[in-house]
Amino acid sequence: MAHPKIPFLGCEHGLITTASFLSALKNDSTLSIANEQIAEAMKRTQKQSMPPYCALTGVCGVPIGIGAAFSVILGAACNKDRESAITMHVVARTIDTIANDVGPMCCKSFVRTALGVGYNAAKEYFSVHLPIHREKISCFHSNRNHPNCRKNKCLYFPKTT
Repeated sequence: MAHPKIPFLGCEHGLITTASFLSALKNDSTLSIANEQIAEAMKRTQKQSMPPYCALTGVCGVPIGIGAAFSVILGAACNKDRESAITMHVVARTIDTIANDVGPMCCKSFVRTALGVGYNAAKEYFSVHLPIHREKISCFHSNRNHPNCRKNKCLYFPKTT
């Protein structure tokens, strides 16, 4: 998210979420995640994560990225009950968590929050234990003075000691 071509707000964050989550699962190696699965999940994310839908429909591309990842891992499809239900529950949980933390839109905060939800769901559904230390995550984008930065209201705003 630090690359200069990644905007403060944008649908690129949905792809970052998908790739980050699946790469972490692949590196953990509890599940067998193939590069093709990562590419497929990113393709699915890109089809639905388009501007400015988060503001217009209430469905941000970041939870879509988590949903695409679970869908690919589980092999979810219209004719599969459990796989589709799990995917939808994880997406709903992700949207709900982000919605409870929303102020002005901040895609960078949403990515971090969604990854936390994804990691918790991976533990619940796949018995995967990924390291996540929310208290150690500190946003370094707040110094960009973006009007959407929530500063002290943000979970990831740098804490002063």
